[in-house]
Amino acid sequence: MTCMVKVTNGAILLPPGVNLPEGAEVRLTISDSLAQPPFAERYAAFIGMADDLPADMAANLDHYIHGHARK
Repeated sequence: MTCMVKVTNGAILLPPGVNLPEGAEVRLTISDSLAQPPFAERYAAFIGMADDLPADMAANLDHYIHGHARK
């Protein structure tokens, strides 16, 4: 069986008259038109923007943000 459904508040609502037994397994196919582009494509404008950060930024993030001792 194939049917069109709507998402409301994060829940998938079945059309009237479509009754599935409790525990039924269903396959959900999301339309390609609704799929988001990959992370790198969405944020391509920002990649490489922060080229003046300290070399140890990742290891000492708490130091640079909160002033904690360096590792």
